[in-house]
Amino acid sequence: MAGEVSLPTALGDVAARQLANATKTTAQLSTISPRWLVHFLEWVPVEAGIFRLNKVKEESAIEVECSARDERILPKTFVDYDENPREILLSAVNSVVEVHTRVADLYSAPYHQTAEQLRLTIETIKERQESELINNPEYGLIANTNSANRLKTRNGRPTPDDLDEILARVWKQPAFFLAHPLAIAAFGRECTRRGVPPPTVNIFGSPFLTWRGIPLVPSDKIRIEGGKTKILLLRTGQAKQGVIGLYQPNLPGEQSIGLSVRFMGINSKAISSYLISLYCSLAVLTDDAVAVLDDVDVGLYHEYQYN
Repeated sequence: MAGEVSLPTALGDVAARQLANATKTTAQLSTISPRWLVHFLEWVPVEAGIFRLNKVKEESAIEVECSARDERILPKTFVDYDENPREILLSAVNSVVEVHTRVADLYSAPYHQTAEQLRLTIETIKERQESELINNPEYGLIANTNSANRLKTRNGRPTPDDLDEILARVWKQPAFFLAHPLAIAAFGRECTRRGVPPPTVNIFGSPFLTWRGIPLVPSDKIRIEGGKTKILLLRTGQAKQGVIGLYQPNLPGEQSIGLSVRFMGINSKAISSYLISLYCSLAVLTDDAVAVLDDVDVGLYHEYQYN
């Protein structure tokens, strides 16, 4: 019949969803990584924010002798120390999170807005921490690698021979290789091509490729520039005269190692502020604790851009 209006025969999806509760996730942040370097390092508290790295002045001047049984006179010696040791200062990674009290009061179910803002900012600060431990021009691993331990690949692609070369530099109880995931993939391809696929080991519940029993630990904070990157090899721990992380203990509002969250108050616009601070640094205790393999070609992934 002309002018007849068609009526719906059943409740539609759009209207029905108005009465349904949606299951919500927290805010997902794709930049979060495992940050393995932080987990693999030994962390040493620095009470006054200064770490003094004392070293022997002249190692070859320490005299010892293997004498015959009937000799009574032995060489006399002493160990001299560097009179101007290097001092490493803790560095800070900071941010201030601001949340309007109205937002926190009204929109905090099922997830509290302030807690989520703090969580996501802390994750970003910890990502920056790992980047600084590797790339900082003052205390970072790359900047503090002795020039004698900086090697280049033979033909660009990372091969077992190249990793053996840096193992020869850090041969005293090496702990792990550190490389961009794309560099590890390139190394895996070279091993497979040669018929020596690297075995896998489980650490912290995750699988890692290994070479000569040493795990290859991934970190996307090692930069790729022009299709080239680096592979590092570390010895870690104070007892082994290796690489150690440094942090400030007993901070007000301490949340984890070296990280604190402090409430700064509410301003006249009803905005609450929270200061997040992370104090850390890194020390390479001896020159042979780190080696770097330069000019590592990541192969098919030249267009990858470090962010």
